[in-house]
Amino acid sequence: MGNKKTVIVTGGSQGIGAGVVTGFLEKGYNVVATSRNMTGSGEFKPNERLALVDGDIGDIATANAVVQAGVTKFGSIDALVNNAGIFFAKAFTDYTSEDFRKLVSTNLDGFIYLSQLVIKQMLKQKSGGSIVTITASLADHPIAGLTASVPMITKGGLESISKSLALEYAKDGIRVNTVAPGIVDTPLTKAAPKDFLKTLSPMGTISDVQDIVDAVLYLTEAKSVTGESLRVDGGAHVGKW
Repeated sequence: MGNKKTVIVTGGSQGIGAGVVTGFLEKGYNVVATSRNMTGSGEFKPNERLALVDGDIGDIATANAVVQAGVTKFGSIDALVNNAGIFFAKAFTDYTSEDFRKLVSTNLDGFIYLSQLVIKQMLKQKSGGSIVTITASLADHPIAGLTASVPMITKGGLESISKSLALEYAKDGIRVNTVAPGIVDTPLTKAAPKDFLKTLSPMGTISDVQDIVDAVLYLTEAKSVTGESLRVDGGAHVGKW
């Protein structure tokens, strides 16, 4: 129990999160997976190496339950993947105050509550650790016609705080990085026409979940990489095409 590394994955019941859970299990990690409907989704069954926790990540009680599950069942927390996030595109003037609150609750509150508790646990363990957060290539490279200004406040904020935390905890061996996907083939994008989605990167491709999982696994284990944003977006961040 104590010799394996343990990772927490948020938003683990579908899409990128489910892929990340599977990727870490295949690499021999213990995993604590959480989402609003983690146990009911039927995607995973708990076992000796996998704990499932239901809850809204924007609620501090969920963060407490998730960390408690990791420490109690597996004895340590060595990595965190902040994947849970919501996104919807509208004209800027159409976003409501309720939209904004929802975005902040899931994308920012969830990050802060869980990352604080995980860092406290890592400092107690004195063996370093890794935090990888899923952001968005759009945060600092917008695309004309894809209007997502308000969600990008939250994603851009995650990029900024990750760089700050990378420096703040560098001496403690806690590395903090982000993965910035472009368009990924997940339940989030299934309603959009594929031909349109392919125009959103110069390579004319849509990433699959495994592309993002590979980036997350790399950063989790890349012992000299911190404060980095790994863009998996078919080159969309490079410029006009």
